[in-house]
Amino acid sequence: MLGPVPVNEYMAQCLFDPNEGYYTTREPFGAAGDFITAPEISQMFGELAAIWLYQTWSAIGRPMPLTLAEIGPGRGTLMKDMLRTFKRLDAAFLQETAFTMVEVSPRLAEIQKQILSTVDAKVSWHESLDTVLSSPLLIVGNELFDAVPIRQFVRKNGEWRERMVGLDSNDDLSFFAGAASLDPSLLPASAHDAPEGAIFEAAPARSALMDMIVARIAKDGGAGLFFDYGHLEPGIGDTLQAMKGHVYQDIFASPGEADLTSHVDFAALADICRNHGLVTRLATQGDFLLAMGLLERAGSLGANADEATREKISGEVDRLAGPSQMGDLFKVLAVLPKNAADVPFPTEN
Repeated sequence: MLGPVPVNEYMAQCLFDPNEGYYTTREPFGAAGDFITAPEISQMFGELAAIWLYQTWSAIGRPMPLTLAEIGPGRGTLMKDMLRTFKRLDAAFLQETAFTMVEVSPRLAEIQKQILSTVDAKVSWHESLDTVLSSPLLIVGNELFDAVPIRQFVRKNGEWRERMVGLDSNDDLSFFAGAASLDPSLLPASAHDAPEGAIFEAAPARSALMDMIVARIAKDGGAGLFFDYGHLEPGIGDTLQAMKGHVYQDIFASPGEADLTSHVDFAALADICRNHGLVTRLATQGDFLLAMGLLERAGSLGANADEATREKISGEVDRLAGPSQMGDLFKVLAVLPKNAADVPFPTEN
């Protein structure tokens, strides 16, 4: 890294450098990695996501041909559980739909191909949604937006200055206030009276990614479902964090060896969707999964199981939907065309 760079460039180098980046050089998922995603916690997550997508397909008129894509698909566990569920719901839907994995990492794509090698469905891989054939699109993303690099601005002497990363006098990585300032009109109302040293986060790359996705839905038809951790209303605060070995650490402790993420501004993503003429629904992950039948599915799985298995299932329910676990921290954004019939979704927060 030469000279101070903006936070988004530091994140991009740490996460995606071809030779030393976090996602390009290591296996981050699962108990042996640095974090566990919802599909890795329980099969119920993928099953309920599949049911929502299938019911939404019915609500938008059951279009065929259809592409069902997962973007940022991790190890492929979510897609595997969804495909198994589609097979039980409607074998014809499974055979007639073109399933697509949108994955930029060749290493992760190989892992996904191994995970999905036994499924009886047409699955293809693409590095970008741009190369996926045009047709009505159902798309799902889990923890997609949190790893997209963000810009940060720090309140200094009454101005919002870009937050930079560089070397201090001891040659240690540190934050600095750069010269570039932020147009005050871009700030939420809560930022105008912010104290000295406050942080505001902007995510132009995240917005561009969402814009690309929903432009495709607006053009070809379809719907989207996105899970991530974040907030439903815009605000100020430093949410940049690093995780390694399931433990949070200083973001400068292990560049390229820890996952760097930030909280997602769901209100900003929903605005982009509405700008394309689409309808949005927002909820916490806990409310969404409970509305989709999480407790009923857990009861079914545990009906004939031993006590240890029932306790495991109960723990999975709490991890996915409990208010003190992922239930409140993670949010869900559904994207629908205006003419869609009612789809299952909890009352908007």
